[in-house]
Amino acid sequence: MDAAEGFLRMFHIAHPGAGPVGPRLSRMRDEVAETGTYRQTTEELAYGARIALRDSGWCTSGVPWRRLKVRDLRGFRNAAAVAGECVEHLRLATNGGAIRPLVTVFAPDTPDTPGPCIWNEQLIRYAGHGVGTGDRRYTAFTEAVQGMGWRPPATPGRFDLLPLVVETAHEGAKLFTVPPDVVHEVLLEHPELPWFGQLGLRWHAVPVITNMRLTIGGITYPAAPFNSWFVGSEIGARSLADENAYGAARPVAEALGLDTATERSLWRDRAVVELNRAVLHSFDLAEVTITDHHAESRHRLSWLRSRQRTSGNRPAFRLDPTAALRARTGGPARFSHSPSETTRPHSPGRLAELLRQRAGG
Repeated sequence: MDAAEGFLRMFHIAHPGAGPVGPRLSRMRDEVAETGTYRQTTEELAYGARIALRDSGWCTSGVPWRRLKVRDLRGFRNAAAVAGECVEHLRLATNGGAIRPLVTVFAPDTPDTPGPCIWNEQLIRYAGHGVGTGDRRYTAFTEAVQGMGWRPPATPGRFDLLPLVVETAHEGAKLFTVPPDVVHEVLLEHPELPWFGQLGLRWHAVPVITNMRLTIGGITYPAAPFNSWFVGSEIGARSLADENAYGAARPVAEALGLDTATERSLWRDRAVVELNRAVLHSFDLAEVTITDHHAESRHRLSWLRSRQRTSGNRPAFRLDPTAALRARTGGPARFSHSPSETTRPHSPGRLAELLRQRAGG
C-alpha cells in the first residue's frame, strides 16, 4: 500500500491534468480490498516504466526516456503469445538499424496468478556448444535447452541463436525459436586491418533485456523486456574479447604479431582496443545505432549526479539472483515449488484486513 500510494501521488504531481489524487487513491484502496491487487491505467504504467528505466542506469546516452514507447500487453499470459510479442518487440526496436528504445509489459503477478517469466538474459543470445565453439557464458544454458528438446544445427556454429524460454504457471517452461529474419546482425570489419574480416566475427544489433522484473507502485511485472542500444565495449571487450565468452582477444593479438607469452606485453589491452574499434566502425558502416564507452561514461556521471535516490517504493527494474542463475544455467524453473511464506502475496481477505487497520477500523 505504501508503494501504491507513493507512486500514485508521484504520478499525479507529474501529471496535473490527471486531476486530484484523492479519488484515485480511494478507487485503488477499494480495488485492493476486493481483489488483493489493483490495475494501473495505461498512462500510469507508461510513466512508471519510463521512470524505472531512467533510474535504473540501463538508459544509455541519447535515449529520450520521456518519449520512450511502452507497449501495454498486460492481457498476455500464455507462453506462445509472450514469445510472439517478444519477437515483435525485436522487429520494432531494430527499425532498420535506427534503434528504437521500447519497453513491453506483460501480465503482472497477482495474489492468485503469477505472471509469465522469461529465462533468457537477452532476447538474442548465442549458444555455447562446450567444444570451444560459440559463447562459453551460455554453455550450461545451451545444454539445459537441449535437454528440453532444442536441437542445434547439425554442424554447431559460433553464432547459433538460442531459443527463447518462456515459463508460465499453467504451462511450465516452453521453447520458442527466434526467427532469424528478424535478427539484424552486423558483420565486423576493421577500418585499417584488412585481415580482420576473415575472423568471421559478428554481433546482433539490439540488446533486449528480458529477465528483469519491473516493479511499479507495488505491482510486479515479471516479464517486461526493454532495450536501448549497445555500448561498443559491451560487445568488443565483454562479449568478444573475454576468455569466458568468445576469447577473440588472443587471435587478434596473434594476427597483430604481439607477444602473447606474457601479460606484461599488454597484448590483451591492445587487442581489446582493436576489437572495440572494429565494433564501432562496423556498426557505423551498417548504420546501426551504437554509443562508445567514453560518451557513456560522461552520461553515467551526469546520471549519478542528478538521479533520484532510489527507495523500495520507486518504480524499478530489478534482477533477482534466481533469475540471473536461470539465465546462465537454464534452471531452476520459477514454478517448480510453491512460493515461500515470505514471498507469497497476501490473500484478498488479508489485504482487506490490513486496509481496515490502516483506516482505523
